Amino acid sequence: MHEPVKGQLYTIYYTALAVVGVPINVVAVVILLRRRCGLSKCITLYMVAMAIGDLLVVITGVILNRVVGIYLPVNHLSYTPACRVKTVLVYVARDFSVWLTVAFTFDRLVAICCPKLKTKYCTQKNATAIVCTVLVLSCLEYVPLYLALEPLYWVNGIPMYCITIASFYVEPQWITYSWINHILTPCLAICLILLFNALTVRHILVSSRIRRALRGINCSDKNADPELENRRKSIILLFSISGSVVLLWVTYTVHHLYYRITNTYVYSGYNDPIFMLQEAGHMLLLLSCCTNTCIYVVTQKKFREEMQNGLKYPLTLITRLVT
Repeated sequence: MHEPVKGQLYTIYYTALAVVGVPINVVAVVILLRRRCGLSKCITLYMVAMAIGDLLVVITGVILNRVVGIYLPVNHLSYTPACRVKTVLVYVARDFSVWLTVAFTFDRLVAICCPKLKTKYCTQKNATAIVCTVLVLSCLEYVPLYLALEPLYWVNGIPMYCITIASFYVEPQWITYSWINHILTPCLAICLILLFNALTVRHILVSSRIRRALRGINCSDKNADPELENRRKSIILLFSISGSVVLLWVTYTVHHLYYRITNTYVYSGYNDPIFMLQEAGHMLLLLSCCTNTCIYVVTQKKFREEMQNGLKYPLTLITRLVT
């Protein structure tokens, strides 16, 4: 059901998510575009794209689809045509963000495990092409979803809100479409992330043991080799980003499997446990739009320094004006 959820918990949660999500992602984009974090152009482009993807999730999934509906239950977005577009944009932004994480994880796999291929694949030009391709495919994937939505009810001949058509759950073509969507996102995406991370970790552990043996470094001496330290930082960043995506999608995936296996498509109300499971999945899923910037702050020293400089700048400017 694509009707605004009700309740104090939802109001507080989605409002806080909107208030935090927009500025934190804008700050991340600005800092990364300044290119003072010591990252390559390829990595920077992926991280900027992921921050923009997260910002789109905040705008579509949190603000337009949740916050506006909570504070303005009846608005221009309540009309069925607008509701259809809004719903499609939510899914497009969500998938765009997730598959950028997959692309970034694969890029790091190539960069770390395939030195010969790295010079050809891990370039700004290729990264730009991949980001654009992910965006186009995400849009094309959800064109049929627009046709699968109908008015929730009519008010004086005007269609209001939108709901999935009943045939979506029984007709073979719609069932196939739904399963393909959920197999691609998040099932395939999560499997690819785990696979790429496993291959990357395996390569790093093997190469690190060989490097330590050749240099005669004790395993407990982590800071003796700058190359090993760089690899450690890279794997922390990679695991933090991809791990947060996997964890925050688990509840959503469990709910989808449950309602498809048990054919539970109708809820008794907002207190229905299955509805609450669905909303918990959405809440965690939307939370992922704020986690990447927090991860950058925790794992990237230069990113922290840039953020601190940005926070200090207004105070410095005011001090200069006063003096």
